[in-house]
Amino acid sequence: MVDFHTFHRVIHIPRKEGHKMFLGEFIHSTDAKGRVFIPAKFREALGENFVVTRSVDHCLCVYPLSEWEKFTAKLDALPMVQGRDVRRFFYSAASDASLDSQGRVLIPQVLRDYAKLEKDTVVIGVNSYIEIWAQSAWEAKKASEDAQSIENLMIALEG
Repeated sequence: MVDFHTFHRVIHIPRKEGHKMFLGEFIHSTDAKGRVFIPAKFREALGENFVVTRSVDHCLCVYPLSEWEKFTAKLDALPMVQGRDVRRFFYSAASDASLDSQGRVLIPQVLRDYAKLEKDTVVIGVNSYIEIWAQSAWEAKKASEDAQSIENLMIALEG
């Protein structure tokens, strides 16, 4: 059974007018047909059509079309020889997507296999896009985070 209402944590930050932000962490299930529920607070900013592709972290990235266009412009700006593997990685797995009437997105089998999405799934907001993780992989990722490394990155941002 799909658990559409399990909620873990959400951060509320005021948004600039016109700026769409994806924030929070939501636990859901991938159903037998490979559909993942997208939280209601993400749907408007996501838009009617969007792109799902793989990430280097073995999760999936979900981009609103406007963010996908920005991302692909950066990929396409890479030199041909040096950038071809990166372009292949992202473009070959990319899939046009939309939500069904219940707010679910159908994840293609190749992407479900890549991210090891089976039942327990976590949908997280990453400011301008969404990530979809197998819950076990997300928990392992969070457990591997080193507070000192994060602090050092934050200090570098301030400087």
